[in-house]
Order: sequence, then C-alpha cells, then structure tokens
Amino acid sequence: MNPIVLAYIGDAVFEVLVRQYLISQPTHKPHHLHRQATQFVSAKAQRMLLEKWQPHLTEQEADIVRRGRNAKSGSMPKNADPADYQQATALECLIGHLYYNKRIDRLRELMAIAFDES
Repeated sequence: MNPIVLAYIGDAVFEVLVRQYLISQPTHKPHHLHRQATQFVSAKAQRMLLEKWQPHLTEQEADIVRRGRNAKSGSMPKNADPADYQQATALECLIGHLYYNKRIDRLRELMAIAFDES
C-alpha cells in the first residue's frame, strides 16, 4: 500500500490511541486534554517519539519507516519543520501499516513506550 495512504490512516489511529490514553488519566478537563494531546500529535513530538521507538523496531518496521519518510506527500504544512514532518509521516506510516496488518498487540507495545508504560 502507498506509504502516504498508510500515513493517512495512521494519523487517525494515532490520534485515537492518544485520546484513549489521555481519558484514562485522572484529569478530564477539555482544555487540559487538548493541551496534553498536542504534546503527542505535533510533527515535532512525533519525530521525537519515532527516535524513541527506533531501537525497538524490527527490520521490517524500520523499512516501513524508511518508506514513509521518503514518500512525497505533495505539500508541507506551514507550521512544521520539513524534517519533522517527514519523520512524523514515517511514524504515521508505521502505525497505519501495523493497523492494517492487524498487529494491534505490537501497536500497543509501541504506544506503551510512547506513554512510558513499558
């Protein structure tokens, strides 16, 4: 599947996983939830998360990340650094790949690392 398509669904899956994690925490004020969510879903935060995941990735997952990073999306957002955006796309591509291949347990393992629960 096209890496950009995987990143498209990966973006949505990542957002849901972050929101599920946040509502499992004790504070549920809407402003607080939104502020916390942006700490995970920005391009810069996703780049940093991908760096955190790198040592834990299998060879196949690292290949998916490379494909996602090298994919041409056609446009860059105005508020994101291009390098951060490429890495964020790579992370979303990996999430989309795991989701479409029904590797939910692996996705949960990586998200536990994201939330420092591993």
